[in-house]
Amino acid sequence: MRIIGGTARGRRLISPPGQSLAIRPTADRAREALFNIIGRRTEGAAVLDLYAGTGALGLEAFSRGARSVIFVDHSRLALELITKNIVACVATKEERHADRIPPRLQSRFTLIRHDLRRGLPLGQLRRQGPALFDLVFLDPPYDMGLSRQTLQDWDRDNLLTPDGLLVAEERAERRPEPQLTTLELIDQRTYGDTAFRFFRRLQADSPQTQTT
Repeated sequence: MRIIGGTARGRRLISPPGQSLAIRPTADRAREALFNIIGRRTEGAAVLDLYAGTGALGLEAFSRGARSVIFVDHSRLALELITKNIVACVATKEERHADRIPPRLQSRFTLIRHDLRRGLPLGQLRRQGPALFDLVFLDPPYDMGLSRQTLQDWDRDNLLTPDGLLVAEERAERRPEPQLTTLELIDQRTYGDTAFRFFRRLQADSPQTQTT
């Protein structure tokens, strides 16, 4: 597993040990396809990586020009992996001896330990992050109904900018179809057993339509 593009292109990411079922990184090929679709939206973006796992999605966005990334995960192992991967991707050779984010970059990365099954960590996001996010990744464990649940939570407390994008990843044959009032599905793509669904803030003057 590695960073596909940008300033950290080619940097290898640390994967979960063994066959961890709790952390399922997005495959390199699927991640490359995703960021080809996202394109230049990463530049200067405030990014939120939910169910962050190894941090691969948030770090890919940072490598491609995002200004800040907040990672949210409930697993201590995941937060340890994310910290190590931040160091591996963005620290200088002199900074890599420490297993912590270099001080000069601590304002660019935030790690939040939170169980998203209990809803969004709104208080922490509002204290530690921007008012709104330009790019949000939602990549929960497959087959647990968490994508649908978190989409509904997000729909209730929508923190997307007017031009922001939320990308939900889950198994291709499962499709979240919650009733949404502030989000609209604008595109969906399938790569092997991985499906990406793209949502934006519902515009006041546009009908709530879905395209495939």
